[in-house]
Amino acid sequence: MSERKTTRFAVLEAERVVKVHEREIPALKADEVLIKNGACNICTTDYGQYTGARKNLMFPMAWGHEFAGTIVDMGSDVKEFEVGEMVGIGYDNCGECEFCKKGLTSECVTLGAGRNKLSPDGYHGGFGCSEYVIKPYRSLFKLNQNMDPSEAAFVEPVGTVCQGIRKLRVQQGEKIVVIGAGTMGVLNALVAKAEGCEVMITEMMDKKIEVAKELGLNVVDVKEKDPVEAVKEWTDGRGVDAVILAVGVTAANDQALEMIKRLHGRILMFAAGYPAPELHVDSNLIHYKELQVCGVHATTVHFMKEIMNLMEEGKLNLGKYVEMTTNIDNIMNAFAAIRDKNIMKVVVHPQE
Repeated sequence: MSERKTTRFAVLEAERVVKVHEREIPALKADEVLIKNGACNICTTDYGQYTGARKNLMFPMAWGHEFAGTIVDMGSDVKEFEVGEMVGIGYDNCGECEFCKKGLTSECVTLGAGRNKLSPDGYHGGFGCSEYVIKPYRSLFKLNQNMDPSEAAFVEPVGTVCQGIRKLRVQQGEKIVVIGAGTMGVLNALVAKAEGCEVMITEMMDKKIEVAKELGLNVVDVKEKDPVEAVKEWTDGRGVDAVILAVGVTAANDQALEMIKRLHGRILMFAAGYPAPELHVDSNLIHYKELQVCGVHATTVHFMKEIMNLMEEGKLNLGKYVEMTTNIDNIMNAFAAIRDKNIMKVVVHPQE
């Protein structure tokens, strides 16, 4: 039983305004657990709301959804978990609605209200960047107890990557292009590479190019070479088997259509864009090329567990991707570092 009565947490009060608030820890329901938070990532969605790009998100936002921690208390109906276990956190789900029964827990219609979910005390979000967090036990999955919390916090976003890779039905030896070497673009490239694919990633920002090269990726600097021409050379004019769009801009969508092979190509729309980018493709092109276009924006515990297996097998080393760690009192500086220094991944340790 935890003796902690209150918790501090990070809140986006408005665009470019991040503060630390404190609240009483709510009483546990029978199916809930109290988690002592070990690490929380600042993800692209959090940063997008901070800058004002994500107009679909509300304030005040108790942000954070990429996190991991240790169970310190449990409700009477909690199954399969024990106090002291390190856990990763997926999306809240009821386990009973039509989507949950199909395993699509991120689409839960009962508890899955998304990041705009409103708490009784007036905050939107899931309180992920908090010293202590309450979650339904169905949202959790066990982690390797020796895993660094900073690395464990990656399991949710890379689970989304894994779900997208599965939708693409990639096969070993296929050639894949990822457009955009930001955080999620690099993670897509690393997972595709771990699956045995040959991967090329395109980017224009020097810092991102440098990081991608350090991670052993085949990078095309689009300032120096046309990415479509680079793909043609790489594939002897055939085109690639699949393209993953990790940026949400119209020009990237156009490039993907030029990069894809003549028949049976696949395109994954991984990133959203604000305002929404256009996709200049007519239905005849899809019909005659038998082109497949799909999207992904969330994941389930099933794919998070799959990523855990890849990490434990040594096929994914995500800890080296963290460029900056900080504590909850320096949240404003962390967002500023992303803005001013183009830091790609910041992990917050709420307990420090």
